[in-house]
Amino acid sequence: MPLSSVDAAAISPVRFSYVQYDSPGTDTGSNRSLNAEYVVVKNFGQKSRSITGWTVRDLNGHVYRFGRFTIKPGKTVRLHTGRGSNSRTDVYWRRDWYVWNNTGDKATLKNKSGTTVDTCKWGDGDGNTAC
Repeated sequence: MPLSSVDAAAISPVRFSYVQYDSPGTDTGSNRSLNAEYVVVKNFGQKSRSITGWTVRDLNGHVYRFGRFTIKPGKTVRLHTGRGSNSRTDVYWRRDWYVWNNTGDKATLKNKSGTTVDTCKWGDGDGNTAC
């Protein structure tokens, strides 16, 4: 019997832990400002997990797809909106404008099969939220 997205989210060790949806300061569109907007994906499990082919998306249809990537147990990866050099802890969407709406949005994490494993939703708040 297939799992529903709610069941998958309940059992997935990899899920959102934090979103900085409003870059601090004035939204200038500079790369520095874009990179201060990010989502954090964490492996809450006991073993390393591949997230190759997984996606992060917003309500407006912006989609980031992870390339070859593995998260070790207890570790995180920060997905920045702007440009930069990918590392074991930070990856870059390489967008030229902001993704996350400051007045409310929803981040969705899907595995490579397209099953929703987690979501994080917020309204008009102080610019960040724990998921």
